[in-house]
Amino acid sequence: MPKMKSNSSAAKRFSKTGTGKLKRMKAGKQHILTKKSTKLKRTLRKATMTDETSVKNMKKILPYL
Repeated sequence: MPKMKSNSSAAKRFSKTGTGKLKRMKAGKQHILTKKSTKLKRTLRKATMTDETSVKNMKKILPYL
């Protein structure tokens, strides 16, 4: 049986933590930053965990992560 392929775009965006959860960066930090508050931009810097509703799909497209 051939190896399964990981989804390349998803592999760049998600990483696995030690406990097996998926870590991701928040969206909205690329452009149009002048109208966003400093507090919002500061919170967008931090990584967060992927919500439980999409973890099942993520594990399917990232078999080796």
